[in-house]
Amino acid sequence: MKIEQIYTGCLSHAAYFLESEGEVAIFDPLRDVDSYISKAEAEHAKIKYVFETHFHADFVSGHLELKDKTGADIVFGPTAKPSYNAIVANDGDVFYVGKCMVKVIHTPGHTMESTTYLIFDENGNQNSIITGDTLFIGDVGRPDLAQHVNSELTQDKLARLLFHSLREKIMPLDDYLIVYPNHGAGSACGKMMSKETTDTLGHQKETNYALRKDMTEDEFVSELLSGLTDPPGYFPKNVLLNINGYNHLDSILIQGKNPLTVDDFLKMTEADDVMILDTRNASAFAQGFIPGSLNVGLDGSFATWVGEMISDINQKIILVTDAGREEESIVRLSRVGYDNTIGYLKGGFDAWKNAGKNIETVERISAEKFKEIYDDKIIILDVRKNSEFESEHVVNAINIPLNKINSHFDSFPKDKPFIVYCAGGYRSMIAASILKQNGFKDFADVTGGFADIRKNDLPRTAYSAPTTLL
Repeated sequence: MKIEQIYTGCLSHAAYFLESEGEVAIFDPLRDVDSYISKAEAEHAKIKYVFETHFHADFVSGHLELKDKTGADIVFGPTAKPSYNAIVANDGDVFYVGKCMVKVIHTPGHTMESTTYLIFDENGNQNSIITGDTLFIGDVGRPDLAQHVNSELTQDKLARLLFHSLREKIMPLDDYLIVYPNHGAGSACGKMMSKETTDTLGHQKETNYALRKDMTEDEFVSELLSGLTDPPGYFPKNVLLNINGYNHLDSILIQGKNPLTVDDFLKMTEADDVMILDTRNASAFAQGFIPGSLNVGLDGSFATWVGEMISDINQKIILVTDAGREEESIVRLSRVGYDNTIGYLKGGFDAWKNAGKNIETVERISAEKFKEIYDDKIIILDVRKNSEFESEHVVNAINIPLNKINSHFDSFPKDKPFIVYCAGGYRSMIAASILKQNGFKDFADVTGGFADIRKNDLPRTAYSAPTTLL
């Protein structure tokens, strides 16, 4: 038996590859599935099943792509109602992958159909559990997401179901089992996930706050629901794509890989319903960009922040990218359901600049320079999450989380200079691009963000350990 975690840092996402005797099962795949197919071919094996732990909110799954390309059967747990042909298993059902066995354990709570898969090796010994968003390392799945798709599924109802799923289905299992969750730290599907992406169930029973043996149901609900924030706006839309189906990635790539001359690009940008998305890194963007561009760098939590900052999942997008990263940008947009890329600027920003077109820049200052100019009259905007801000921030800073910026422009002065910072410079450049779009000119971004600010001893509030990472 071979079981491998395939981790994608951009989405803090883990898929799983299980192989035995020439048969393969894939658990919770991403939408770009060629890597799974190639891995199976390298093992001289055939993909037999695609197991889904639930209808995902934070990404579009590759289950339909794999079914169409390999003929694999899609398997969901009890109560799932997909709009396409799939096996909806019963609690306790068993599936064979070569000589391995996959047992369905219905664990509602994160969602109603949430399912854990218990893996048995070729000798019939229990090996591991693939838990989806039911159990993370250090946390459990938040129960407030499904209500944004079905209002009858209140967070209290789902939290209580999760309490019983954990205690009646998961905690009685053997301590030696390896826990394989769907996400690690950075995902918005939980509030305090560990950076570790696997552990033993026994260690989780000892250390995970949600698995305390003496915890009452009401205590569990109270602790689980505290510290939650509104989920990203694209989450419900991804759930519906995973339930109802979507267009194939191949067709999206054909549409998006449309090279545009500077003149054609300019004509397209004149349409009100077209957005320019610049996926270069913050440093390159700051030095020069096409007016009106939104910057979300590929070398960061790209898909998540696209989902947070572009409200319409059907938004028409034209790309400005580093050379050779056009297809990567299209694929990573599609991972969260943004399928309407209609072209990219051939030659990238250099082509625009060399054509003599207008450009804009963003002023950036070092933390050392920030320290030199700091006083109690300077206006400082911290665009990190509220939990980060409450934990520690520059004295006199105002917190406007990046995902709230579009509704708080009145907090950014147009008649006075101000400073913007985030944790490391990634989010603050997204903020800077949005501010530039909306007529703000007199501000500077702190290169290196709060990480560099801490190294330079600017006045900061006392540190307080965060109770949530949302």
